[in-house]
Amino acid sequence: MLVFWDQRLVFLATPKTGSTAIAAALEPLASVSVQRPPVLKHTTVHRFRRFLGPYLEAASKTDWTVVALMREPRDWLGSWYRFRARDEQADSTRSTQAMSFDDFVQGWCRDPRPEYADVGSQAKFLRPRQGQGADRLFRYEDFDSFVDFLEDRLGYEIVLPRLNVSPPGATELSPETESLLQATAAEDFALYASLGPPRAT
Repeated sequence: MLVFWDQRLVFLATPKTGSTAIAAALEPLASVSVQRPPVLKHTTVHRFRRFLGPYLEAASKTDWTVVALMREPRDWLGSWYRFRARDEQADSTRSTQAMSFDDFVQGWCRDPRPEYADVGSQAKFLRPRQGQGADRLFRYEDFDSFVDFLEDRLGYEIVLPRLNVSPPGATELSPETESLLQATAAEDFALYASLGPPRAT
């Protein structure tokens, strides 16, 4: 999470959407940068609106703009799957090395989820249980639009490093698992679709 006081702007770090690279590029400009522990780095919209937003608004006596990124849901799960397949994944209960992406998605669709697939949901991260959500949501797949917004708002040219990138890996799904995912992640797919088409290049 990054807080830009002068611009009255907050960036909430949706997991697996390039937030580590964004923080590395913009931390020098931020008034507050929360990078650890993960539960604070990845503060949800609900927790921000309930706890931190009211404090910032009271201190500044003005409204703030809250922005975040969202990744295509299937691709987002693929990134988690590849990330947890790394050799350096120390916790064997979270490792996905010994399974296919299909197995991982099947696990994510269960209730409760097994630990290796317990990575949450973008819809739950970005949509509060009640009240106001993010002011602006950008598609991860249209990153240029997000960068243009930040450059305009911050008055700063942004060059993003490649950090915390998931390794390559196969992410095929059987038709049955694809259908199960579409049903289980219906809220995520609907939210992503509501962001509209990516900008034409």
